Amino acid sequence: MATFPSNKSEIQNLIKSGLSEQVAEQRLEEFGPNSLKEKAKKPSWKLFLGQFQDFMIMVLLVAALISGVAGEWTDSIIILIIVVLNAILGFIQEYRAEKAMESLKKMSEVQVQTKRNGQIKRIPSHLLVPGDLVFLEAGSMIPADMQLLEEASLQVDESSLTGESIPVEKTTFSEKINSEISIENSFQVFKGTLATHGRATAIVLKTGMETQLGKIADLLQEEQPKTPLQEKMERFGKTISYMVLLICLLIFGLGILRGEEPLPLLLISVSLAVAAIPEALPALITIALSLGSARLAKKNSLIRKLPAVESLGSITFICTDKTGTLTKNQMTVQQVELSDLPAFSSNYSNLELAMGLNHDVKEGKDGGLVGEATELALVNWVLNDLGEEKLHQLEKDFPRIGELPFDSDRKRMSTFHQIGDQVLVLCKGAFEAIDDTLKTTIHLQTIKKTSLEWAKNGERVLAFSGKLIPSLPPKKDWSTLESELDFIGICGMIDPPREEAIQAIHECKTAGITPVMITGDHPETAKAIARKVGILDEHRQVITGAELREISDQEFEEMVESIAVYARVSPDQKLKIVKALQKKGNYVAMTGDGVNDAPSLRSSTIGVAMGITGTDVSKEAAHMILLDDNFATIVKAIREGRRIFDNIRKFVKYIMTCNGAEIWTIALAPFLGLPVPLLPVHILWINLVTDGVPALALAGEKAEKDIMKRPPRPPKQSLFAEGVGFHIIWVGILMAAVTLFTQYWAIRQGWHWQTMVFSVLAFSQLGHVMGVRSERQFLFRLGIFTNTPMIISIAVTLVLQLAVIYLPPMNEIFHTSPLSFAELGFSTAMGLVVFHAVEFEKWIKKMVKKS
Repeated sequence: MATFPSNKSEIQNLIKSGLSEQVAEQRLEEFGPNSLKEKAKKPSWKLFLGQFQDFMIMVLLVAALISGVAGEWTDSIIILIIVVLNAILGFIQEYRAEKAMESLKKMSEVQVQTKRNGQIKRIPSHLLVPGDLVFLEAGSMIPADMQLLEEASLQVDESSLTGESIPVEKTTFSEKINSEISIENSFQVFKGTLATHGRATAIVLKTGMETQLGKIADLLQEEQPKTPLQEKMERFGKTISYMVLLICLLIFGLGILRGEEPLPLLLISVSLAVAAIPEALPALITIALSLGSARLAKKNSLIRKLPAVESLGSITFICTDKTGTLTKNQMTVQQVELSDLPAFSSNYSNLELAMGLNHDVKEGKDGGLVGEATELALVNWVLNDLGEEKLHQLEKDFPRIGELPFDSDRKRMSTFHQIGDQVLVLCKGAFEAIDDTLKTTIHLQTIKKTSLEWAKNGERVLAFSGKLIPSLPPKKDWSTLESELDFIGICGMIDPPREEAIQAIHECKTAGITPVMITGDHPETAKAIARKVGILDEHRQVITGAELREISDQEFEEMVESIAVYARVSPDQKLKIVKALQKKGNYVAMTGDGVNDAPSLRSSTIGVAMGITGTDVSKEAAHMILLDDNFATIVKAIREGRRIFDNIRKFVKYIMTCNGAEIWTIALAPFLGLPVPLLPVHILWINLVTDGVPALALAGEKAEKDIMKRPPRPPKQSLFAEGVGFHIIWVGILMAAVTLFTQYWAIRQGWHWQTMVFSVLAFSQLGHVMGVRSERQFLFRLGIFTNTPMIISIAVTLVLQLAVIYLPPMNEIFHTSPLSFAELGFSTAMGLVVFHAVEFEKWIKKMVKKS
């Protein structure tokens, strides 16, 4: 059992130094990680055996059994070997996809701010132990069941536990530690709930399955939902399966009518059904999406919800914050202007007091300053003005005794400091927010003019006000202190645009994506930055939050697509922007980092949370997290999303064409008076070596050169649109025609026709996969060796095919015969017909496009 501080003095010592790393390690071993028990993962052996549960594989196993009973032991054994190899391949693919998703889950774990060995540090929440100190702020997800030791206006959304939607106001209890957890205790907070306002310091009481949330953990387990594309492909796969089974029954029936042996006919029908039914398609799409998510993570885009990967390519609008996303988030104070108000202190100017005291900047473990960029800029200015020693003295001389934290409604922050027997009230915020707090408006017009000029230069302007009062009133009356204040001064800060953001915005425009800036800054500041990065031009307009409130929803919907910049908007207005754009048929990516951004993040097509500055609440609501808070990363993610979807289309096109060719070949041969062209073992071999591996290699194909020069893909567009369905039909028929012509010609020449038919079908499929690597570029323009896994898979397939043709043991197993030079040459030439036809199709498309 964990030992907690037993009196107020011990509690104060804990607040000062936190747990030691040694004690934390011991408790982690004793209590285990702070995580909920997950649904038991399927062990690897079950994952492998699961590959045999597919209906068509079971049919194939029955066919192997029938073959063995009939005395065809060679066929029976080879069918079983191919089934096992197929299962191994399927297992490897599924295992890789599962590992990729596990890796992403670890990366998206909530980080918490704690104190160990006297140093403030961020650690993954699963490392928290009873007795740990945790610092909470608005937007934090509560990581464990805890008792509050210090708090400032903390409110917590406990709806996940109680169902009550109104946030609960919290209190502190720092006389002693009460380890008895009760949802009724206002001084306790609970794992899985959300801090919506204020901040606090708390001690961890219970972790993991011992928490209130842990007790209901089993009710929270849910399956990962399928993406729309996965569901669509599953439905399509079932439809195709019924059609193929019907064709196979037809082939079997016609064969019987022609007087052929039932057993070989049954085996050929079953083998064709197994080869032609695209049962692997949903799995391949899942793998492509999962591995695509892992690849996006390496590019600083962490996908939290798999459907986001397929939605990325459809984005038409990106609504982005300014600070830190379009700019470097490296604020520096450029200039200050002080009022003529008498000084509150003889040792410091009023502006030094306001900028040096009204902030939440802390000292990090490496001795550097840690905090929000704007506040860091203020503290650094005071640091340069006063020096480090005098700044520390300032904090000691004027200890903070209370605060009203910043929130998006007031747009200001107030702190209260002891100054002798009086209390100093300091208020900081946007100029308009401070304007409301002042007792006099003398000289205000001059100050407004100055701040407007600074804003036009792209500077962010902050204003400060303050007053001295005799004593601090009860906490419930603190909000009244933000009135009758004296104006202290203003400061102008600049945050330069990111160079890569300028390039990314240009790329957006060429890709048919409209970038929009949403900021809480002054409209003039927003305009200046928007022009610098290329968002604002003469054709688009700027609107403020106040103006947005004045217009009707209908008016706004009519003009929404022409607005480039929203300034001084509130988080609830972000939701209004998303909905208006969506009503116009747009697919919207929206960035956000605060608690109140969660509704707009959830409602957008792709909600994008900030990985560095974002709150836990915003990350939970988002579909994607930017690990570097950079706008350019969103554009890279869209580019990657388009690439992933393009490659899914390519392997759908490849697999369905090959499957179609096999069906046409077997189905048409009897009508042309030709014997059954292939044995079951041939079909299964082609299915194994030429379908699966090259298709996976297609998923790794690089992006097309024009990928960001074409408009976004309509989300409801079928995978078979833009000529894909037509390609599947005509190339499948061509491949079958080439194969059947080979059969006809080889029979006439007295050649080894069945081995040649087998080889031509395999070579044609390999030629086809090289042709579909790009939908627009010719292979030699694209570069034969630009997809290494593809080249390896084709080389291995060719070697195996030649082994089947020329090695005596393989001849016996596969019923093949060594081909002469002329036979192999003819088969190779026939196998290249499909490749050249696909390349010719690209040329025709280019000519049509030009005309």
